[in-house]
Amino acid sequence: MSLDALTPGSAARLVSIGGERSFRCRLMELGLLPGIEVRVIRRATIGGLLELEVRGCRLSVRQGEARLLTVDAANA
Repeated sequence: MSLDALTPGSAARLVSIGGERSFRCRLMELGLLPGIEVRVIRRATIGGLLELEVRGCRLSVRQGEARLLTVDAANA
């Protein structure tokens, strides 16, 4: 499933990052690596942003970008 399908408060383990190479590298620099647990904190209705918690830090991604992130909610 993709990260944008998760509801606020739920967590999942990141499986893969899609998209262009520069996009993948930027997310990996921010700590989004395959195997890491990602928690959705909230959804902003304006702007279509998702606030995430990764390794104790919070960051925001667009919903379109979140669709490129494959997660496994069963192994969180």
